[in-house]
Amino acid sequence: MRRIDIILSILLPLFLWSCLGAGKNTARDREHVRLSDSAETWSVHSKPVQYTYVVKAVYPHSTGAYTQGLYWHDGVLWEGTGLNGRSELRKVDLKSGKTLFSVPLDKSYFGEGIALLDGKIYQLTWQNGVAFVYDAETLEPAGEFHYDGEGWGLTTDGSVLYMSDGSSRLYKVDPAGFRHTGSVDVRLGGSRVNYLNELEWIDGKIWANVYTTDVIVIIDPTTGTVEGVVDLTGLLPESDRNPDTDVLNGIAYDAATKRIFVTGKNWDKLFEIELKKKEE
Repeated sequence: MRRIDIILSILLPLFLWSCLGAGKNTARDREHVRLSDSAETWSVHSKPVQYTYVVKAVYPHSTGAYTQGLYWHDGVLWEGTGLNGRSELRKVDLKSGKTLFSVPLDKSYFGEGIALLDGKIYQLTWQNGVAFVYDAETLEPAGEFHYDGEGWGLTTDGSVLYMSDGSSRLYKVDPAGFRHTGSVDVRLGGSRVNYLNELEWIDGKIWANVYTTDVIVIIDPTTGTVEGVVDLTGLLPESDRNPDTDVLNGIAYDAATKRIFVTGKNWDKLFEIELKKKEE
């Protein structure tokens, strides 16, 4: 998932329709297209609950973090970053935004989503087909797995892993051998929702960033049905953007306090938000 430099605003409506109806997209597709920040298109043919947001708190975030995965556990924020030569697994202090400890990936790897399960942290790579495993206490390497296709987002329900690959599919993954044990096609009103990216398990649902948009979709993991659409348009003020600022990506959930955190690639802020239903 490289930085997208071309905005095809004229072709936006047509492209959104093609995204909803097409199958898995290639890396080349993602290099040449960027979508705008509207959530309205995502509800044309169905009635998922529509949400906007209220910002509850704002925290600093490293502008050097090309955020691919975000996870909260026991008072600590974990972050997986991407780009060749800049990919890391980070342990981050929420209040200061400072990295407490990090494990760099070899420059040949492009880091992706992360998840913590049974004392182990799993980190995907984009096109390398490798998932790295770390001991969550020491961050020492604890193995690696190989898989086919691309790796994008990763989350867990506490028993198994769920993985996205940039298409409309969500895969259930056995953490013991990293084998796919099932999958669902994510659909909104019968149309596929592609570009599923960073994932987070929140109260029995999977939340997914839709890559290159300011949209998060809330998915039933059993059926793949989109039950909610979260429009985060305008979350990061224009005054905080610079040429390196990239798209929204990164969802973390503090189950103990019900706090929801979101950020983006190279953003200077991380936000705690609360959902608010849109008025009909």
